[in-house]
Amino acid sequence: MSEVIKTHKCPICGKLFAGEEYMPFCSKRCADVDLNRWFNGSYAVASEDLDELETEELAEALENAEKDGK
Repeated sequence: MSEVIKTHKCPICGKLFAGEEYMPFCSKRCADVDLNRWFNGSYAVASEDLDELETEELAEALENAEKDGK
């Protein structure tokens, strides 16, 4: 019976690899490239800016929650 080798595709360089030492990356270099992207802010979650009224409503809701919690 033959053994099935599970391969993965590195999200940084696209190389196929079978090892699990640096999962989900193929090497320490690719893992470091990904970490550097996080540190530099290359990865970001999109958000919407609140207008003035929404900001005031949010601040008021937070103040009310703090009062209710004490």
